[in-house]
Amino acid sequence: MSTAGRNYWIAPSILSADFARLGAEVDSVLAAGADLIHFDVMDNHYVPNLTIGPLVCEALRRYGVTAPIDVHLMVKPVDRLVTDFARAGATWISFHPEASEHVDRTIGLIRELGCRPGLVLNPATPLHCLDHTLEQLDLVLLMSVNPGFGGQAFIPSTLAKIRAVRERIDASGREVRLEVDGGIKTTNIGAIAAAGADTFVAGSAIFGATDYAAVLRSMRVAIAEGGV
Repeated sequence: MSTAGRNYWIAPSILSADFARLGAEVDSVLAAGADLIHFDVMDNHYVPNLTIGPLVCEALRRYGVTAPIDVHLMVKPVDRLVTDFARAGATWISFHPEASEHVDRTIGLIRELGCRPGLVLNPATPLHCLDHTLEQLDLVLLMSVNPGFGGQAFIPSTLAKIRAVRERIDASGREVRLEVDGGIKTTNIGAIAAAGADTFVAGSAIFGATDYAAVLRSMRVAIAEGGV
């Protein structure tokens, strides 16, 4: 699948940043060329880990971060935190269908609060979750690892799933971002782009490097090459 003509975004996940100096880390990665900031929100309930809440999002906005903030809710229940993150300054809010009693209502709530809604599909979540939701979404996020921990390896079967979702998005005629999260690095981001993704979450691959700009440049070269 050609990568020509798409607008590609790289979204560093602050889960891998140095939280003792988070504001400076976000400034640095944005100055290095990142397009938006990704929040991995875990609740030690839906997933076996506990990370950050809306106060961190609000603090970064107060600090002066104006870039889009992409909030991925790995929480159950969902709706209360949707409201809290919207008030804290989130731009995009995505959630897992398994974590909401009423998926349509949660999507509507996100949009009513002025944010852009996304649905997250785990590696084993079937695509039929998109049958009655895609027309309401601005983002589909495919997990290429099982959610709950950073630093996992990319699951290769995700490439076929990316291609299938890209076909659905293209057939819809709507502008829906196709984001992938988990195990993305310079050596596989080209193939992920070639499969049809346009938004890439990377944590340790970026924040674990000494030169953020060099890593982002390498990722963009690989995207342009489309995995060739």
